[in-house]
Amino acid sequence: MKVTVLGAGVTGIASAWFLRQAGHDVTVIDRQPGAGLETSFANGGQVSVSHAEPWANPGAPLKVLKWLMREDAPLLFRLRPDLNQWLWGLDFLRQCTPGRTRHNIKQMVNLGLYSRATLQQLRAATGIDYLQKTEGILHFYTSEKEYADAQAPAALMREYGCELDMKTPDECVAIEPALAASRGQLVGGSMTSSDESGDAHQFTARLAALCASAGVEFLYNTRIVGARREGDALLSVQIANADGMVSEVPSDAYVMCLGAYSTQWARLLGQTLRIYPAKGYSVTLPVINEAASFNVSLTDDEYKLVFSRLGNRLRIAGTAELGGYNTDLNLVRCEAIVRRVRQLFPDMTDGKNAQYWTGLRPATPSNVPYIGASNTRNLFLNTGHGTLGWTHACGSGAAIADIVSGRVPEVDFAFTGLAQPRRLVSLGRPAAVRT
Repeated sequence: MKVTVLGAGVTGIASAWFLRQAGHDVTVIDRQPGAGLETSFANGGQVSVSHAEPWANPGAPLKVLKWLMREDAPLLFRLRPDLNQWLWGLDFLRQCTPGRTRHNIKQMVNLGLYSRATLQQLRAATGIDYLQKTEGILHFYTSEKEYADAQAPAALMREYGCELDMKTPDECVAIEPALAASRGQLVGGSMTSSDESGDAHQFTARLAALCASAGVEFLYNTRIVGARREGDALLSVQIANADGMVSEVPSDAYVMCLGAYSTQWARLLGQTLRIYPAKGYSVTLPVINEAASFNVSLTDDEYKLVFSRLGNRLRIAGTAELGGYNTDLNLVRCEAIVRRVRQLFPDMTDGKNAQYWTGLRPATPSNVPYIGASNTRNLFLNTGHGTLGWTHACGSGAAIADIVSGRVPEVDFAFTGLAQPRRLVSLGRPAAVRT
């Protein structure tokens, strides 16, 4: 079949790769001049199965209220006269029950385990390099309450197959010696030895190059401006290139990987997706003191920050700001990240030459992404991955390729609209029609 992937972030490129491996004729459309230049560009770098506790959990409502007026809060609801934000927030509160939290953790762990294994298989098959590190991820805690609250979710993750071992403060320092500088602040940690990290943008760009070598067509600098439907099927998407020339791309199937912007396009096609942009921040610092710099990927659960070593760069990312589609940098939030880094690693950085970045992560209230069929017969969803797009990209891409191909994916996950696999028949349309 001819399949068009809408979006060239890490999830879209992974979808394109596995669709092409399944034998489909694949086209990718993106408004940027290359792959992975928006949310995938400077994220935290972790491939983290252990990052499976959703934001919506029984303890979240009180935390959100406490953080509501703090400009540097780890999770900030910037309340707006925006119906979508309020509906998202109400659904978020509904997801905070123990039963739903347990269900959502199971989905996240199952997809994460499958995705990490799929990434490892892809890496072995292609030799792709993206500054990957495979020493695991260490979660550390500087609050007794946060550490105590982490025990129940950790037990659930172990129950579902995530290898997660609790650690004493001294064991945390033994795993990552750079934490010796903050040994007095540590109360414990947990280690997932099978987790990984790497440069998501480099991975996305290099996988896109492999896709192109395998015959995938890329339409960069191209905006999706409309869609044409017939009955319950999507006939074509209308696109405009950099020169403003409008054309149509007809396909047998479409895969939506538009991140935080998926909601708008789904609504155009008559479907409601409960996705809201969660603005995340990252700071990238040069290594200026090797002895004081971390090498193992870390997670600071109390401050919702992740740390990854990318060659001679140190990437620290996190926090979430739910305040619409604004992508302006908020220096208060950026400087809060640097302040926390210097508190934990006082000799690692002077804060100079920091590169600040922000991106809109497509968050669902449950943190569980939409993967599978939609209300439109030949439109498929692979979006809403929130902070775990890099972690779940390869598993989501492999699963959506199975679903588009009429197969049931191998992973146990709550896919959308998958009562039974759909079999689509190629319509043999031309690649593009000028209008």
